[in-house]
Parts: sequence; structure tokens; C-alpha cells
Amino acid sequence: MRTAGRAMRMAGRAIRMAAVAAAGLVLLVGCGGGTGGGRDGGGKDDGAAKGERPGGPDRGGSATTHLKHIPEVGAALRARIPAASRQVVAVYGAGVNSADATVVLYDKGANGWDRQGSWDAHNGRRGWTVNHHEGDKRSPVGVFTLTDAGGVLADPGAKLPYTHSSAFTPPSYWSKNTRHDFDYVVAINYNRVKGTSPLDPTRPEGQSKGGGVWLHMDHGSGTSACVSVPKTGMRALLRALDPARHPVVVMGDKAHLAA
Repeated sequence: MRTAGRAMRMAGRAIRMAAVAAAGLVLLVGCGGGTGGGRDGGGKDDGAAKGERPGGPDRGGSATTHLKHIPEVGAALRARIPAASRQVVAVYGAGVNSADATVVLYDKGANGWDRQGSWDAHNGRRGWTVNHHEGDKRSPVGVFTLTDAGGVLADPGAKLPYTHSSAFTPPSYWSKNTRHDFDYVVAINYNRVKGTSPLDPTRPEGQSKGGGVWLHMDHGSGTSACVSVPKTGMRALLRALDPARHPVVVMGDKAHLAA
């Protein structure tokens, strides 16, 4: 019996070690980075995040409520928004090779889309791509569902399933300004298994297509592929995004969004 108990304890320890190793792998190759450069803090700063602002992507467009369509999103991407979706996180990249972006939350009511919040943000430090692959330092253009969240910090009141774990903590050798990047995250369903923790390393389309692309906290510059938002924005998004409203993110540079 003692031998059997010892074997069970060893097996349990092995499972826990494997889980920690898998979580570390996600962070190393997460946010679309390769194993040699998964740190979002690398590269030149693109300017500190300014937090929430009253203007939309056009810095103060007059019509921000009861909109028929999500502003500046053309027919191609609009057609990919599921009919059941009542919440859209729109990421407006400043340019195809720019790391600067604006994130806007829209919610659909009986009279159309209403803007609920707007934040300065960052995307991949090399900009955007319609053919994302691991290590290209560009964010993928497209429409992706949002089903899972988590972070180093305790659940702030998220409606999405929330994984609270220290395993989100970046490695100690990452830049100091990235130490809080994963305090809050929302997994973007690009090359991942929906309904799992953001730490799940599974890549259904293969490792070469990248993965671990998240909405996470901003450190003032471009990322490896994720979209980064100020802490106030992440808390607002986590509290607003509701599985019952089938939230999605529509993301890309303005030219690709408008196509």
C-alpha cells in the first residue's frame, strides 16, 4: 500500500510539473512570439498608453450610439461577425506597419451598436498581417471569438471563465516594464482551443501559425502579436464581456478593416 501511495504521489507531482512547464511554454511562445523572443517589451517604445478617452477611432466622431454597423469595418470583415454577437471589441490599427492602435468596445442593443469605451492601445511591433506566423511580430487581421480569460491578479468580476494563476507571471529575464503584462488577459481565439484556459498551449493549426494571442495589459510599446490595453481598459473589458452576448474581436489596420 505504501508503494502504491508513493507511486500516486509521484504521478501527481509529475502532472503538476508538466502543467507548470506547459504554462511556461505558453508565455515563452505566447503573444505570437517564437521561443527565442517572446518578450513583448523588446524593441523601441511607441509611446505610453494614455488610458481611456472620450473620442472613438476618429477622435470624437459625433455618432457613437445606435449605429447600424461597427464604424470603419467593411463588408468583408463585417460578414465574419457571427449573427449572434452582441459585443464587439474593435481594434483599429494606425497602419499596416504601425504598433499603435485604438481599442473600442461596442455593444448591440435594440436600436443598434453603442460605443461603451475607448482606449489607446498597441498591437504587434511590426504591425499587422493576414497570414500570421510564429515570430513575425505582427498581429493577425481578422474576426475572432472571445471565450476565456485569466491573469496573475484575482478575478475582477469577469463574466468570461477566469483562470487565476501565478503561472501567468512573465519570466524574470523579461524586461521590467513587461512584468505586469499578464495581470489580466483575454484569450483571442486565434489558433487555440476555445473553452480552455489561456495557458493551454494547444495549437490546432500547428505551432508555425503562432498562438497565445491575447488582449493583455499595456506596457507602452508594441507586442509580439497581442493587443495591449491599459489596466483600466482591461478591467472594463473583463467586467463587460459576456458569454451570453457572444463577444468577438475585430482587429486589423484601418486599410484591412475597411476592405
